[in-house]
Amino acid sequence: MKLRESGMPEENYWESLFDVPAILDRLGLDASLNNVAELGCGYGTFTLPVAQRIGGVITSTDIEPAMVARTRARASDAGLSNVICRLADILVDGFGVEPDSQDACLLFNILHAEDPVRLLVEAANIVRPGAFVAVIHWRFDPDTPRGPNMEIRPRPQQILGWATQTARLEPLTTILDLPLWHYGIKFRRIL
Repeated sequence: MKLRESGMPEENYWESLFDVPAILDRLGLDASLNNVAELGCGYGTFTLPVAQRIGGVITSTDIEPAMVARTRARASDAGLSNVICRLADILVDGFGVEPDSQDACLLFNILHAEDPVRLLVEAANIVRPGAFVAVIHWRFDPDTPRGPNMEIRPRPQQILGWATQTARLEPLTTILDLPLWHYGIKFRRIL
């Protein structure tokens, strides 16, 4: 599943757009979690910091070979042995983890896809009942320095509606302000 408008800018610029520790703190990604799955590792911007915080393994799946290679190299350079990077299309091959096995699933800057409900369903399938799916996306604001075109950029209320359509996810938080340019929502798997 190649995303619409999924091109990545240069790595240093991309990483300047996030306050990663603050985002992970607000979403509750910490040592209480064991295994976490992530859709889209990119440069490892979130993958590596999550790996450093959790008690288990982060399994990250990306469709871009260059992104998988870069994240693997960064994890190796950092001495992280709890990072698995997979080159795959999750809508064809899945997340590469067992159903009901993850403490969390991360869908960061990804729900501008053509079928966001299906992505949320796939995420709900792999987290254990009571575990969470964390979503962040670019604010619905044309002044953000990046992000998909406004016609396909989801508003928070759209994401809440899509989660309701899954019949498996309920909001665990309000809409979170995630400086510098994002908002987030945490959902709990209910079935």
